Amino acid sequence: MNRLQRVRENLRKAYDTGREAARVTRIDRPRPEPEPEEDDFVAVPAEPAVVHGSTTSLDDVDVPHSLRIAAAWSWRLIVVGLVGYAGLRFISQVDVVVIPLAIALLLTALLGPAVGWLRKLHLPRSLATFLVLVGGLGAVAGTLTLVVNQFIDGLPQLTEKATAGVRQIQDWAKTGPLHLSDKQVDRAIDSAQSWVNDNTSSLTSTGISTAATVFELLTGLLLVLFSTFFFLRDGHKIWRFIVRLFPVSARWSLADAGDASWATLGAYVRATVLVAFIDAVGIGLALLILDVQFPFPLAALVFLGAFVPIVGAGVSGAVAVLVALVGQGWVVALITLGAVILVQQLEGHVLQPLIMGRAVAIHPLAVIIGIACGVVLAGITGALVAVPLIAVLNTGIRRLSRRRPEIPPDAIVVTAGHPS
Repeated sequence: MNRLQRVRENLRKAYDTGREAARVTRIDRPRPEPEPEEDDFVAVPAEPAVVHGSTTSLDDVDVPHSLRIAAAWSWRLIVVGLVGYAGLRFISQVDVVVIPLAIALLLTALLGPAVGWLRKLHLPRSLATFLVLVGGLGAVAGTLTLVVNQFIDGLPQLTEKATAGVRQIQDWAKTGPLHLSDKQVDRAIDSAQSWVNDNTSSLTSTGISTAATVFELLTGLLLVLFSTFFFLRDGHKIWRFIVRLFPVSARWSLADAGDASWATLGAYVRATVLVAFIDAVGIGLALLILDVQFPFPLAALVFLGAFVPIVGAGVSGAVAVLVALVGQGWVVALITLGAVILVQQLEGHVLQPLIMGRAVAIHPLAVIIGIACGVVLAGITGALVAVPLIAVLNTGIRRLSRRRPEIPPDAIVVTAGHPS
């Protein structure tokens, strides 16, 4: 009986254990989710449209990307143009100051090496600058004195020859292919005289206004002298002060571009002076050999004309040919024309590429456009300053736009010392 009870108890325990295991398994198993009905479906939101970073509103999404880029460039160019126009207007208002400063910079670029050479002789900077400036003034004054004296001495003879040349033109108009009558020639002369009489008032007012600008010319000359002196003596300090006005991150690039631009300006001015001197000597010798009047004044005119590329050489050469035509006749004038063309071809194809080199090479189209803009904005002075300004801007912009390797923000920069 006891054995039967034990069997029943064992069966009971086994049954309870099985039920407990089934219950635990049912709890641990995840319940299957019910199948959703048609009304339970939720719409999946669509992916947002790709919006370019330059758009500021949802309406810009409908504008083509290329049109947005063109519009962005357009308003930026408009802003740059307005700023440039405002700058030009400001310069035109203070041209009495800007033009002398520009001339002083050109003279500083020309005379700077002489000051450096005197500094190597252990002369004080102020004394070296003073000696160079006085020497330059003496050379200019001596040249002007020689030119003016020769021009005054030969002017009466040239006037007589010019009068004879006018008479020859009148005779040629009568006996030449035109076959003009005396009345027609006299009528042309009378019309020319009447034009002069009618414009006497304007010519007189021009003379008065020119006389009124003498004070401005003297003021500009003094400003050129003082500015050149201080640029030669303290130019590096002035440039260092200007660079420090900019953010620290831009100082190195600005200083590097400024040094390169100043080197280009110095090379351009010295090369132009050398080329102009060679042109003046060549054409002056030709005028001396051909016994043309005013060889030294014409050579000085050729020297000054060489500072206006392409245009100045042609104008000064034409004046030399005209003087030869009036004074010596058409044969000597043709020979003078050949000499001028020969010297200018030698300058354009040999001297300028050899002396100036590629450092200051400027495309002829840029030269012509720059000279035209300079003449419109500042007359003859603008034509003189335009080409060196283009050369400086060309070098500075190229240097600023040059790519440099970026330095990591966590890098340590160590300055290298001089080798022992």
